[in-house]
Amino acid sequence: MSDTSPLRRLHRVQELDLNLDRLRDEEGNISPELRDARAEQERLNNALEDTEITLEGVEKNIRRTELDLSSIREQVGRAREEQEKNAFDARAQSQYGSRIQMLSERADELEEDLAPLREQQQALTARAADLRGQHRALRPSLGTLEEQDETRVQGLRDQGEADRQERAQLAGDLDARTIREYDMIRRAKKGLGVVEIKAGRCSGCNVNLPVNVQQKAAQGKLPPVKCPSCGRFLIRLDLA
Repeated sequence: MSDTSPLRRLHRVQELDLNLDRLRDEEGNISPELRDARAEQERLNNALEDTEITLEGVEKNIRRTELDLSSIREQVGRAREEQEKNAFDARAQSQYGSRIQMLSERADELEEDLAPLREQQQALTARAADLRGQHRALRPSLGTLEEQDETRVQGLRDQGEADRQERAQLAGDLDARTIREYDMIRRAKKGLGVVEIKAGRCSGCNVNLPVNVQQKAAQGKLPPVKCPSCGRFLIRLDLA
């Protein structure tokens, strides 16, 4: 079988595809340093988001409590004014006094509620500032690692450019239907669409092939002969 036979060319397409697969896989092999830096960035982002959400809730509670406190204080002020104007006897004085005391006690309770909320606000604000500082400190080293990785990935893509061009040329010279079927088989069969016959067996699934299948595959013609077991295209590479 000549090296220029269609099936040989298809086998060469597969060799190129496998090398391109390897290069694409290598693109995902980022360095441990970059992986750790990205993980740290994600941790900081998540921690900052959680802190800011919690801080927003605390500040909302503070605003609500401060509004309630302001309202109570206004009520105390009005009650005292009314007491001065309208309380002409001991009974009226007592009634106003009870109301003022009740409102004052509620104001004291709100003041007590505000103290821990403000402490929590202060702690969360400091926590958010610290996380932002850590994030800023991480940016230069992460940026350098990202640039290095982009250079690495571009280098891998440059390595594959010659293979992509050769594949396009070979595939363009082959029957389009055969190429489509080869691509479908390769996707379904772990990257191998064309497999060699070795010692009378399919090297893809190791099934023993009938003699007539071996003989037909040895001709190297299109459409390619398929393994009756795994459905891959068969080729004899041991023939001249």
